[in-house]
Amino acid sequence: MKIELNRISIREVIAGYKDSNEEGVTAYNGRLDIRPKYQREFVYTGKQRDAVIGTIKNGFPLNVMYWMKNEAGDFEVLDGQQRTISIGQYVNGDFSVDFNGRLAMFHNLTKEEQNKILDYELFVYFCDGTDKERIDWFTIINVAGEKLTNQEILNAVYTGPWLSDAKLKFSKSKCVAFLLANDGGQLVSGSPIRQEYLETAILWVNNGNVADYMAKHQHDKNADELWGYFQNVIAWTREVFPNYRREMNNVPWGELYNKFKKEKFDSAKLEREITKLMQDEDVTKKSGIYEYVLTRNEKFLNIRAFTDKQKREAYERQKGKCIKCKKHFEIEEMEADHATPWHKGGKTISKNCQMLCKEDNRRKSGK
Repeated sequence: MKIELNRISIREVIAGYKDSNEEGVTAYNGRLDIRPKYQREFVYTGKQRDAVIGTIKNGFPLNVMYWMKNEAGDFEVLDGQQRTISIGQYVNGDFSVDFNGRLAMFHNLTKEEQNKILDYELFVYFCDGTDKERIDWFTIINVAGEKLTNQEILNAVYTGPWLSDAKLKFSKSKCVAFLLANDGGQLVSGSPIRQEYLETAILWVNNGNVADYMAKHQHDKNADELWGYFQNVIAWTREVFPNYRREMNNVPWGELYNKFKKEKFDSAKLEREITKLMQDEDVTKKSGIYEYVLTRNEKFLNIRAFTDKQKREAYERQKGKCIKCKKHFEIEEMEADHATPWHKGGKTISKNCQMLCKEDNRRKSGK
């Protein structure tokens, strides 16, 4: 990774400043993508934004920024996006700040005051390197301020036509992925503009490996393959589970679709079981019900554990002996178990609690 420190005046940086909303923010006479299409919307609060201008007004040092050089010799902001936009918005006349005891927009300042801001020098590192070096470096510098998500870091590396199209489908507010997943009830949690819809779709389609998928498709003309997959997942989910509940927005639907898409299900029968499980007080993770009714793995339900009082009662009742091997143990050496398994109707109540030594309990549970 080649890293070079430069001192650049605000006057130079904001030359040609243009904010196209979700289509991106550019400056430096069109050579700097401050917020490319694929990155987050402006997220600084008014207080944070004002603090940036206050720091510059007082001539105090602003934290260094990092720009990544692209193949064309232009730049993308790796770190410093929010500070740069704050500066651009102020000079552009988008907000006012307290300036020497008066509330003033940039055009309200005297020529001397304006020049003081415009001549302020920013410390900017120009960075140039391979994809891996960019990811590693971006992760290292992403330690302060408004932290980027893993997906935003990957977006900054794997730019190209595929990503531009993917953002149109998955990363804009009210994008088609958001509208589809929320039509009839929210099936995907998170925010499109923070890249959570895009990340979720890639995690599903590529078994959890986002970087690998983006590297393979970086130069594709569009993201139609990912969009088609996402549509199939949502359609399958609505068909198998037509009765929406709010717990459904925390279910890994893509993983279930990948595993069970070829199987036939009786939706009415599943709904009856789900209704019963939703009312079961021993099921503490209601969103896990959907995974359970397909996989039959009780781990998704997080069945309620026995209390210390119930464990002590069972221990005393058994006189400290394991119900299986009949050997005596201290209570700390034992674990509670359902005498009648939960899936056979056993409840997490005192009379259904039995104490086993750890070895027997784990052998019984297949651990």
